[in-house]
Amino acid sequence: MGDLLLVRHGETEWSRSGQHTSWTDLPLTQRGEEQAKSLTPLLATRAFALVLTSPLGRAVRTAELAGLSGAATDPDLHEWYYGAYEGVTTTEIHRTRPDWDLWTDGTPTGPDGHPGESPEQVGERADRVLSRVAPVLPEGDVLLVAHGHFLRVLTARRLGLPPSDGRLFRLETGTLSRLSTEHGWPVVAEWNARA
Repeated sequence: MGDLLLVRHGETEWSRSGQHTSWTDLPLTQRGEEQAKSLTPLLATRAFALVLTSPLGRAVRTAELAGLSGAATDPDLHEWYYGAYEGVTTTEIHRTRPDWDLWTDGTPTGPDGHPGESPEQVGERADRVLSRVAPVLPEGDVLLVAHGHFLRVLTARRLGLPPSDGRLFRLETGTLSRLSTEHGWPVVAEWNARA
């Protein structure tokens, strides 16, 4: 049985400032590009049965800079849709909604039909990704290149936890994490690894 490897894209201006970023497709910062390149030695010794990326440029570019070729994009790997909170920090949201919590409340619909999502909706997308990769894992490792909040929800779902338990897995930009199995149970084998 292969491992499920997760790469969070490298730093962007908004990931550095803490602004929620879903459909706004910002480029990697110089530091983000360096983070992506630094993943190469961690990935170079592995053969992957499947590599999938989010369709957003910051994830695709991270995969390219990390030396991954042949990656397919999967729309379900898109970041949590933040709706009205796109570009807004948690601190700013708390000024008008002091009790707001992404992991329990989700996000409201934004302008121009940009949807918000609940934790359960993000969990449904994560479940679809996990269903898609399950038949491939017996053949070898699978690598997903995507986004912080989405990968945290996916991790929770892989471990049999509710989507809201993604809050338990802080995930840094430009890092590699590995979900494996032990005695038939999914486990976190490595988290936030850097070269």
